[in-house]
Amino acid sequence: MHINKIKIQPSWIFLDEQGNTLPATLFDLLSQIKHNSKLTKAAENVGMSYRGAWNLINKSTEIFGLPLVELHRGRGAKLTPLGEKLLWSKHRVAARLGPQLDNLTSELNIEVQQILADVTPSVRIHASHGYAVALLPDAAKEFQLDLQYKSIEESLAALQRGDCELAGFDVPIQYVSTNMVSIFRRYLDPVEHVIISFVLRQQGLMVQQANPKNIQQVTDLIRSDVKFINRQKDSGTRALLDELLTADKIDPNQIKGFADEEYTHSAVAAFIAAGMADVGLGIEAAASHFGLHFIPVATEQYLFVCKKQSLNLKAVAQLLQLIKSPAFIQDISALSGYTPESSGQIKQLSEVFSWF
Repeated sequence: MHINKIKIQPSWIFLDEQGNTLPATLFDLLSQIKHNSKLTKAAENVGMSYRGAWNLINKSTEIFGLPLVELHRGRGAKLTPLGEKLLWSKHRVAARLGPQLDNLTSELNIEVQQILADVTPSVRIHASHGYAVALLPDAAKEFQLDLQYKSIEESLAALQRGDCELAGFDVPIQYVSTNMVSIFRRYLDPVEHVIISFVLRQQGLMVQQANPKNIQQVTDLIRSDVKFINRQKDSGTRALLDELLTADKIDPNQIKGFADEEYTHSAVAAFIAAGMADVGLGIEAAASHFGLHFIPVATEQYLFVCKKQSLNLKAVAQLLQLIKSPAFIQDISALSGYTPESSGQIKQLSEVFSWF
């Protein structure tokens, strides 16, 4: 049975003290102006008349007190610094709220499905956020998938409590911290658990387009002219960064912006694309999505782990079929920096981790 699913998306309201409003289509118009540099083409692409687009731009100037767009006869249209910041603020908010909204969407869809008479098999996954794992909910047509984004330790703890069937996490092929090893040893048992291979992905330095600061390696993070944006302490990317800094004998206090944190790869990329930082550590797919330059640093495995008896569940079997299917592998391959690697193959912990 095909499952119709609910989606939750954020919406913007522009409102001044006098009650004047602007439609959220302003973002679409700004995006098209940035892409095309012509108001006529931008208006056409968002389904507006030229006059309607002109009026919206004039009204936005009245409400914000400054113009969002500069119009020059014979030279087209260009976003002002305020227009650029406003457009990137939308990207940043979407990147920050995305995982939380996805969690709420998953919970709501599960509740709706439970009310239906013909309840389909379901599988619960707690996993760290990533572009490939984010493809799973829409691809799961024949079964219900409850995907909740959590930190690595939270996901493994949920698996141990029985709150999910699968835990998903990223781990570098090199640069695995002793703290990360201790977490895996605390929650995983070679007798009880097995690994399900999923994908490989590239982690690296994301920098502004054309790399104006000529950032090439991790040691460049301590330069006085470089502003960094970090990930939160319980993320796999932060653990990787800590190991890279240790390998290069870098004191984090030397890095400008080390204490500033974002909670997803996309949020870090949006922060950099908005010009609020020069560099951050993240996956190539995020850099590509936001038009950033990417410098590879490490290859990661993204894996699932489950209890051996969970492999007998119908929904888990359907999930394995899904991630091994040619169509899904093609979708993964289309993501920058992602490579399907033995997708859906079941392995013992000792085959993947040398410390078991």
